[in-house]
Amino acid sequence: MGRIVATVRIGNLQDEDKKVTCDAFVDTVASYMVLPSAWRERLGELEEIATVDLETATQETVQGKICGPVRIQIEGFRPIYNEVLFIEMSPDNGEYEPLLGYIILEQSQVAVDMLGHRLVPVKRMDLK
Repeated sequence: MGRIVATVRIGNLQDEDKKVTCDAFVDTVASYMVLPSAWRERLGELEEIATVDLETATQETVQGKICGPVRIQIEGFRPIYNEVLFIEMSPDNGEYEPLLGYIILEQSQVAVDMLGHRLVPVKRMDLK
C-alpha cells in the first residue's frame, strides 16, 4: 500500500502571523490533525480544550492536548475551522510526521483515492 502525503497549512485565528505549513501523512484511522508538541509555540496562544488519552498503532497509551480553534487548509481544497491535537513525537531523521485524520478530511470534502494514492474532492456532502 502506498503512502499519501498532503501539504497542509494551519493558522491561528487570532494571530495571522502564527502558522505552520507541513507535509502530513494521510491517516484515515487517526481522527484529528495531529501535530508534534514541539510545534505548539509556532501557532501562538491557543485555547487548551482538553487532555485526552490516545492509543497508538503499537497499542501504547499516550496523552495529547486538543487546542484551537485553528484554520486548516489541505492544499487544493477549501479551508476549514477545527482543532488540532498536539502529542509528543520523536523526529525521524530530524523530521516530524504530522497526521491528517478523517475528521479533517471529511470536513474539507476530501476523499482518499486508494488506487491512485491521492486525495480527491467529494462533490456532495452526505446527509443520510
